[in-house]
Amino acid sequence: MQLTRHTDYALRVLIYLGSHRDRLCSIHEVASVYRISQNHLMKVVNHLAHYGAVEALRGRAGGIRLAKAPADINIGALVRSTEARLDLLDCDSCLISPACVLTGVLDQAMAAFFKVLDAYTLEDVLATRGDMLKLFARSRAQAQVEAVIATEAAAD
Repeated sequence: MQLTRHTDYALRVLIYLGSHRDRLCSIHEVASVYRISQNHLMKVVNHLAHYGAVEALRGRAGGIRLAKAPADINIGALVRSTEARLDLLDCDSCLISPACVLTGVLDQAMAAFFKVLDAYTLEDVLATRGDMLKLFARSRAQAQVEAVIATEAAAD
């Protein structure tokens, strides 16, 4: 099973915002640090705002931040909200599905997967926050250098 990019980005946004609880962040900032599409990230943040995990403030002094404490954001519930389809196989159209044992096996596997995710919150994921902050800072610095190089190349 592979989670969608939407779920991946949602988790990344929450990790970033959870690591920077002391201030508002911008979508541009998060996209730049992770080197991911700002347009896609806007859709993800919109979902997270509707879900209630992120607060989005509009205007010049606006930005995004966690809407809840990290301990109140359950990873399993979040993944369920971001994954449109959780079936491992499409058994509905299969000829043998009424007699197939595999459907039950896969349902058990999915339940076990979510049992593990349900045991964790964003606070648990942020256990290495100090290390993540260093990596975010390094990525921001690299992005700034690349922006300067791109600007100089465009001027030539």
